Amino acid sequence: MKTTFFGHTLQSPIIIGSGPMSYGAAGMIRLYRAGAGAVVTKTINRNAAQNPDRHMVQYGAGTLINCEKWSDYPMERWLEREIPAAVAAGVPCIASVGHTVEDSRLCVERLEEEGCIAIELVSYDDATVLPMLEDTKKRVKIPVIVKLSPNSPDFLAHAKRCIDAGADAFTACDSMGPALQIDIETGKPVLGGADGYGWLSGGMIRPFTLQKICALRQQTDLPVIGLGGVAKWQDGIEMVMAGADYIGVCSAVILQGPAFITRMNEQIDSYLTGHGYQSLSDIRGLVQKHLPVPQGQGYEMKIDAAHCTHCGRCVRVCPYQARSFGEDGLPRIDQAACRKCGLCVSICKYLSIVQE
Repeated sequence: MKTTFFGHTLQSPIIIGSGPMSYGAAGMIRLYRAGAGAVVTKTINRNAAQNPDRHMVQYGAGTLINCEKWSDYPMERWLEREIPAAVAAGVPCIASVGHTVEDSRLCVERLEEEGCIAIELVSYDDATVLPMLEDTKKRVKIPVIVKLSPNSPDFLAHAKRCIDAGADAFTACDSMGPALQIDIETGKPVLGGADGYGWLSGGMIRPFTLQKICALRQQTDLPVIGLGGVAKWQDGIEMVMAGADYIGVCSAVILQGPAFITRMNEQIDSYLTGHGYQSLSDIRGLVQKHLPVPQGQGYEMKIDAAHCTHCGRCVRVCPYQARSFGEDGLPRIDQAACRKCGLCVSICKYLSIVQE
């Protein structure tokens, strides 16, 4: 599944997002050897971060909350050791840089000289991104990516301002928050930051990310790295169908290890072959063809009794009591009571409920 990124050939469309796994050259090389197309560094700042103890916890399957800051390596170490070592090992490096123009102007030119294929700018404040972007565009010739936050008060307007200021691509999106988890045995926050808050990443945020990517794709043709919520290979397909050009992964490789990348490459390739697609470009933005969704057409649901296992889930979840089993043991639908909400279709494990 080779792809291209601004003239560079990548071994896969999977781009590892900035995070703990890309803490330095050793981690980046490990990810690349597992099949990543490119790796985004942990965010580089002039000062090394001092992270609190217990700054990352699992929150349900495939999801994390973290109060981790930027890289705990200082800027000079990245410039002198980590980037040169990763580039020498063949890793296509994207340098994440934050969080102010005072930080970015200290390193972006050196990062380009050391062989990074792009700069990704990240900030906790929309207002600081534009000065970073405008200054960086004057300093480097490599592509400049803006990492968008789903917490932005006006996501699309901010993206439009970045486009006008010369952004070459977007990463959509960063983690969501603030978020809080409490230990019910002690009443204490689980995370160790001063306020106890953190930021949500992983599977739980995928629906929000997909909506942002879909809306962003309607506004621009610039390349998009879809990041935020990929916990299994099917999620990557959704990202592309929403409009992403590349599949960003972060939390999943933390929780499942670099082998997740290898499996995902194989599974996506198998999906494409099995569905008759030549490449991901065949399905990129596919959802756009089905928007807006036609309204008022209606449909009728029927039950495929031959495949029904009598698990009772459709009966249990129906808010309108429109599902039941007859005296003969066969499933029934009360069409007059049914509001066609579709919940039963989504929870039927064996897809025995069909709609026409």
